[in-house]
Amino acid sequence: MIVGGGPCGLACAAAAHRAGLRYRVLEKGAIVNSLVHFPLQMNFFSTADNLAIAGIPFVSERPNPTRREALDYYRAVVQHLGLAVETYTEVVDIQREPDGPFRVVARRAPRLVAGWPPLGPEGAPQAEQDEPAAPVGRLDRPVVYRAHHVVLATGYYDRPNRLGVPGEDLAHVSHYYREGHAFYGRRVLVVGGQNSAVEAALDLHRCGARVTLAHRGPALSERIKPWVLPPFRSLVDKGRITVLYNTEVEAIEPEAVRLRVAGEPRRLPADFVFLLVGYRPDHRLVRRLGIPIDPATGEPRHDPETMATPIPGVYLAGVAAAGYDANKIFIENGRWHGERIVRHILSRRQAAARPRS
Repeated sequence: MIVGGGPCGLACAAAAHRAGLRYRVLEKGAIVNSLVHFPLQMNFFSTADNLAIAGIPFVSERPNPTRREALDYYRAVVQHLGLAVETYTEVVDIQREPDGPFRVVARRAPRLVAGWPPLGPEGAPQAEQDEPAAPVGRLDRPVVYRAHHVVLATGYYDRPNRLGVPGEDLAHVSHYYREGHAFYGRRVLVVGGQNSAVEAALDLHRCGARVTLAHRGPALSERIKPWVLPPFRSLVDKGRITVLYNTEVEAIEPEAVRLRVAGEPRRLPADFVFLLVGYRPDHRLVRRLGIPIDPATGEPRHDPETMATPIPGVYLAGVAAAGYDANKIFIENGRWHGERIVRHILSRRQAAARPRS
């Protein structure tokens, strides 16, 4: 059972598929659900060949593919290989049964199409006020699977880092950014200093918003995409985008944000606020299975050569193995985890099948 249908989860499925293993992918949203929620006009930092999985070439118009090209590619991989993927099926519990297999409990709960309405604070789509309640019946009942092996490929994009300040859950505040058209002529504060924040600030400016970017550090991240930084700096130098360094958010109000800039209090008028300060792993299933977690790094214990955890039959794939530093594992290096996992499963089977002397 592979929990998570992102690129690394799909790579695991492809490896299992080609090895002749019985497998299934359970994904609580759409195929590559995290990518669905990326900004609409985003280009990947990685080149297409470094995003390819299962030996299937990824052809894109430019070296760095767009979000749309990636969605088309991963969808085509699933279709071409006939991968067993169940979307909108959320795993809510995993336990080992006394006789050995794991009992995987999932809930089939179709959601609104990702992207609209906007994501809520924890990444779940927000239903509109007059949205009819989901019918009670077959889709609400838990579905139970049994598997000899479990791969956790749950990613991290569904759980944004929170500032923990008053007003963080107000309606005009979001931890995700999609596109800038709706913010034309409005005062927008973007909080963060990495790619997502800088790209959002650029797109908002292009769409006619009045943009301020606030970052707690003295400078932007060194990992900013090389084609993003020059136009951003040019706009800052011309006074078209305001940047506040060494800045902490203290509270968010309906029409303003209270900041502390270099130790000095400031109240900044703002119509909308984007808190783009990164994301954190979802450790609920990790803890449920009893996998030890390093308290300092947040990294679940595992063997990087096989991706096996101390719990026999349980593996990690993709950024689920990275802990709090999501920059350690990307699609580029996480896409190979599936082959390591399948190789380990097969080697254990072969060892178990050898006659004992």
